[in-house]
Amino acid sequence: MKILFIGGTGNISTESSLRCVQLGMELTLLTRGNRSVDIPGAKFIVGDINQKSTQDMLAKQQWDAVVNWIAFTADDVNRDIRLFANNTQQYIYISSASCYQKPVSNPIITESTPLANPWWQYSRDKIAGEDALTKAYRETGFPMCIVRPSLTYDTVIPLPIGAWTHYNVIERIKQGKPIIVQGDGTSLFTITHASDFAKGFVGLLGRQTTIGHAFHITSDESLNWDQINHAVAAAVGVEPNIVHIPSDFICHVAPDYTGTLLGDKSHSVIFDNSKIKQFVPDFCATIPFNIGIKQTLNWFTEKPERQKIDHQTEALSDKIIKQYQQAFN
Repeated sequence: MKILFIGGTGNISTESSLRCVQLGMELTLLTRGNRSVDIPGAKFIVGDINQKSTQDMLAKQQWDAVVNWIAFTADDVNRDIRLFANNTQQYIYISSASCYQKPVSNPIITESTPLANPWWQYSRDKIAGEDALTKAYRETGFPMCIVRPSLTYDTVIPLPIGAWTHYNVIERIKQGKPIIVQGDGTSLFTITHASDFAKGFVGLLGRQTTIGHAFHITSDESLNWDQINHAVAAAVGVEPNIVHIPSDFICHVAPDYTGTLLGDKSHSVIFDNSKIKQFVPDFCATIPFNIGIKQTLNWFTEKPERQKIDHQTEALSDKIIKQYQQAFN
């Protein structure tokens, strides 16, 4: 199969790129060249999908599947619909499980769970992209498929406060400083390793039966946020000093957390993966979080320059904790 990834070297997508090559697919990655990632056997094109010269070059080729890992708005999607209307058999849009309505009316999330997120513009933009694709599919038969990852990690630390590409929360754990856990730590969430995600995702490529469908691809492991933070600390080798702070209070002090907390991670979510398993029967997530997070921390420790501390984030964490202690202690 001849596959085009727009992006393909990020936290979620790199493992999918590697798996494509391992399975013998002819993979081309269009990237801006900002990340140095080795994917032996893949062809790289350095370019910008928004530039006409790049679009003209891509339009001259035929693809079995095109995947846009970095489309975030309806404008991005509509550009791709125009560009790939006549030269791909399948177009996959990477949306987000944060688009699902929360709190959910049914405790188990399926692909038919309503999409709505009044808290997070990122999620609303992803929903708008899905809407544009659905319209194109219904009106013109555009061969779209939607994939909604949930919280997926490989080269990031998947905690909502003081983490992700930064090393703040790990340093706080090492030093015995308090780390923030939203709410009382008992809400459930699902965290998926990128290599597990890749098993399901790559299995969708080239399958014509996926056209018109949406899928989420997650682990079946549900952990509460206390368990998640304890697993991170165990990977570091120390006991965490957890401070539980209500999400509303965190967002009052630090409004930038509103989307990721009130729009997503302050709610319990349990995913039903029956649909992806129906379409990709051999899909099974096999990496538990307590094992996967050790691999991620090993990646950070391989190169000291990866252990970046964001001092503004550090000051903000201290500010949230101080104001909470003053208000309630």
